[in-house]
Amino acid sequence: MNLPNKLTLGRIFLVPFVIVFLVVGEKVPNYTAGVIFLAAVLTDWLDGHIARNTSQVTALGKLLDPIADKLLISTALIALVQVGRAPAWMVVLIVGRELAITGLRTVAASQNIIIHASDFGKYKMLAEVAAVTFLILDWPPPQWHFIITPSLGFLSLWAAIILSIVSGVDYFLKFWKVIDLSR
Repeated sequence: MNLPNKLTLGRIFLVPFVIVFLVVGEKVPNYTAGVIFLAAVLTDWLDGHIARNTSQVTALGKLLDPIADKLLISTALIALVQVGRAPAWMVVLIVGRELAITGLRTVAASQNIIIHASDFGKYKMLAEVAAVTFLILDWPPPQWHFIITPSLGFLSLWAAIILSIVSGVDYFLKFWKVIDLSR
């Protein structure tokens, strides 16, 4: 159990606190949930940075890190639906994509094939982090005269949707190129 794996477990441990403070915490903006969420996101960056730079990449870390990421983002988005800050259909699309890609990667791994995260997937994760952060903080939409523009959270959520679809198609195409369906 090295430091990067402990940080990943810490991220998993923080998930319920994000949800509790988001759902039953202060109303809008929700700084406590936002700080906890950003601390969890920081552990994601930090565990990867430490693991790669100190040659502490482990099989456990490779397994836990994507699970922790999906758990953090998915549960935060679902809680944001509950508190009325995110449309359910958008969250279902993002979470559904995560489950589908996890399934594809699991099938590939069963054939000793690793499908690495693409740049689209990394950008998707950044858009999701931005969307969740802004939606938790309920970043107020700017208003000009009679025109109300969408909030940064909602715009980031749209970016996450688009990148989810693009990266999902990218993973799917990579999967079909390398997988042996007869196995």
